[in-house]
Amino acid sequence: MHKLKQFYFSEFENRRPPPPLEHCPKIEFWWQLTATCAAGLGLWYLAWRWTSSLNYDALWFSIPVVMAETLSYVGMLLYFHNLWSVNDTPQQAPPYRRDQVVFDKSDRVLSVDIFLPTYTEDPELTRYSIRDAMALRYPHPIDIRVHVLDDGNRDEMKKVALEEGANYLKRETNIGYKAGNLRNGMEQTDGDFLVILDSDTRVFPTLLENTLGYFRDPDLAWVQTPQWFYDIPEGTTLDKVGDRYFGKIGSLLGTGFQNIFGPITLSKDPFVSDAQLFYDVILRRRNGANASFCCGAGSIHRREAVMEAALRAYSQQVDQAVENMTGYVECPKRKQMMERALVHEFAITTEFTPYKFHVSEDIYTSIVLQSDTERNWKSVLHPGVETKMLSPLDMQSWAMQRYKYAGGTLDIMARDNPLFTTGMSRRQKLMYAMTFWSYLAPLWTTIFIAAPIFALFTGIAPVSAYSWDFFGHLLPFLIVHELASILGTWGLDNRKGKMLNLAFFSFNLQAIWSVLRGREIKFKVTPKSRASDNFLYLVAPQITVFALCCGAILYAMIGHLLNPDPQKLTALIVNGFWAALNGYAMTVLISAALWKPAEIKSEKLDVKNRLKFRRTA
Repeated sequence: MHKLKQFYFSEFENRRPPPPLEHCPKIEFWWQLTATCAAGLGLWYLAWRWTSSLNYDALWFSIPVVMAETLSYVGMLLYFHNLWSVNDTPQQAPPYRRDQVVFDKSDRVLSVDIFLPTYTEDPELTRYSIRDAMALRYPHPIDIRVHVLDDGNRDEMKKVALEEGANYLKRETNIGYKAGNLRNGMEQTDGDFLVILDSDTRVFPTLLENTLGYFRDPDLAWVQTPQWFYDIPEGTTLDKVGDRYFGKIGSLLGTGFQNIFGPITLSKDPFVSDAQLFYDVILRRRNGANASFCCGAGSIHRREAVMEAALRAYSQQVDQAVENMTGYVECPKRKQMMERALVHEFAITTEFTPYKFHVSEDIYTSIVLQSDTERNWKSVLHPGVETKMLSPLDMQSWAMQRYKYAGGTLDIMARDNPLFTTGMSRRQKLMYAMTFWSYLAPLWTTIFIAAPIFALFTGIAPVSAYSWDFFGHLLPFLIVHELASILGTWGLDNRKGKMLNLAFFSFNLQAIWSVLRGREIKFKVTPKSRASDNFLYLVAPQITVFALCCGAILYAMIGHLLNPDPQKLTALIVNGFWAALNGYAMTVLISAALWKPAEIKSEKLDVKNRLKFRRTA
């Protein structure tokens, strides 16, 4: 057997994923109670803001701020609706006969195609994924075939695939991104089920035996499993950081500080890549509304569902094209003749796409299936982790990936918005509305960032007065909202995630602007190697905001010391605290841009190879 090449992640092979969070009815009850109270208090606060707290001397400033608060409140309600309750789909035993999941009278054994799309990734990296896919186990007879779908058309990739016993499929063009690559794979295979992976996705042996049982439901279209990044930096404790820079004295100081305040870990998960909150809380709780969407890697699809939905979408696309060409014709006979001729023409020229040719083909295909008016297609988020993946480990790769998510989702919202089509239930639409709303948030987040800076520099307040009435309405809402957030996520620490949502404003604004201009959302394949460059240029807006927040606080403090005014002190404290929080949030991305991975043994062996890969990727 070919010896596996050593990569940086070879040091982390023994890491294991966390188990799914256990459902606790008592916690769920308290979460729902506090969420209801937060919604009520928020409505009470906003009603007061609109009717009793506007600064009529600066409505041009006051109204945008309260409008931003209102839009943020709508996002909170959509988020609470998403998290409302847990309704897991019961896991079933793996089928031992094909006719238990595929309604066909043939004697063929149950078959599964494993797709590994690749483009520029290192073939030796993909070898790991092929080997793990070949090791999948199943308690009953099954035909498992592993296919490497190479959009790079590389001899090295073909050699690795054949050495590991996988089928090698290539394309002459790269039309349709990953979706086109998947379509090419489907055209050359015939498995009952498709497993979609990435080149770095390594399956655990239990993937099929833990997920195929769900397909006993004939209406189930796909199962998504959580994506777990096993190479996320675990950080360095404060005492070790002190020892590295200041020797024994630094180590002792770090230890003493931790004895007082508890364990402190620096550089842990610098890009906030841990996806447990998204999969185990947000997406999992969409199961009850049949609204969990496909996230690509780690998903299992019923071939029949993908093909049936694609055929229907293809038919509708042809019909719409014909209607666009003949809608102006008034004579029925002439219109009928034109329709017959055009149907044949458009049927030839229209692309048949099982997976939508889109940068976000996974969520796009989910919408097509869940909007199908003739079939009640369902989806499941299986809570157990069945694969492991590599996370982006430099700022550029990470920003590229996040920009793809934002731009692709916003493009769908702008061009094929499921909220305005038939086929989905009201709850499904609300779930997708929450996804779209979250990517629109920078439009009002920017106001939240600018407001305290402006108020500190000018002395103009967005409210009529920072009175006891103001605090009496605001603080109860903030406290109960924070408590609801903790209970709603079952105690998962999301502090860095909240900071990231604020700090990422510039990237999401860029995605919004690209969609508004009608520009195609393009992205490069995320490199699977570490880079140690300085990426501060990517976070120039965040650095600017941080500097403005510090400058505004300093300016207001000096102004107060030179000209004390007790009536303006409260405004200084409120806006200073607000600006400080915003500035602190920016440090998530600034520190991520400065973060450099610690050199480890396997990287020393692989420096030349990594540099070569980065130049060619």
